[in-house]
Amino acid sequence: MTTYKAIALDIDGTLTNTKKEVTPRTKKAVSRAMEADKVVIVASGRPTAGIRGISDTLKLEEKGGYILAFNGARIMNCKTREVIYQNMLPQDMIPVLYKEAVEHNVSIITYEGDDVICGCNHDKYVDIEAKINNIKVNDVDNFDQYVTFDVNKCLMTGDPEKLAILEKEMQQKYGDRLSIYRSEPFFLEFMPLNVDKANSLAHLLEHLGLKREELIAIGDGFNDLSMIKYAGLGVAMSNAQEIVKENADKVTKSNEEDGVAHIIEEYLTA
Repeated sequence: MTTYKAIALDIDGTLTNTKKEVTPRTKKAVSRAMEADKVVIVASGRPTAGIRGISDTLKLEEKGGYILAFNGARIMNCKTREVIYQNMLPQDMIPVLYKEAVEHNVSIITYEGDDVICGCNHDKYVDIEAKINNIKVNDVDNFDQYVTFDVNKCLMTGDPEKLAILEKEMQQKYGDRLSIYRSEPFFLEFMPLNVDKANSLAHLLEHLGLKREELIAIGDGFNDLSMIKYAGLGVAMSNAQEIVKENADKVTKSNEEDGVAHIIEEYLTA
């Protein structure tokens, strides 16, 4: 039987319940995994600032652990604050994406420090993103001129039906320069090329001297597909998107039923 040495956990719909909370059972299971010298990696589409509360809850800074933010565009050692890996969007794509957002009447956002920067068409989904991450929205004029600093990703938000069509169009236009996919039906991610959770986990495992076969990855969303396929044991939550469950090695209980804790207790702390 494989001895698993690391676990990568998505946040929303996986590590947290519908109230965006880590339950006591899941928190205890994660703590026991770290006490058993397992590497805990929080892997999310959220910005680093939006993961801070979760990492504090799990005491990753104190006990040691890693944050994989922006769907993998930045990896940080929580204890040392060292950025192990980082990848930025091509700067010349910012005005291109802004123009597309305006023309398609969807919102476009990026991140600056602890703020969400919104360029146009501020909709309810922008507010959902801000609330999830517990950060505020800064609406700016001339988004393309404002964002002259390096960013790990941009995000378009809009109604799911519209974004499903837009996703295919954007992939056809810019898929040779960017990684483009939805993390939620109403979130369309624009990442540096070849950045996803699997590729970033490969960088981290190399840094740690671990093999992919020693990794468990648990998630529920479209953006978790790559790491679930990559890991030695890919696990989907029972509340996951159907395509995620179809590609998983195992389906655990839902995020309302401590699905993460069940996997940790079975494979890492038994």
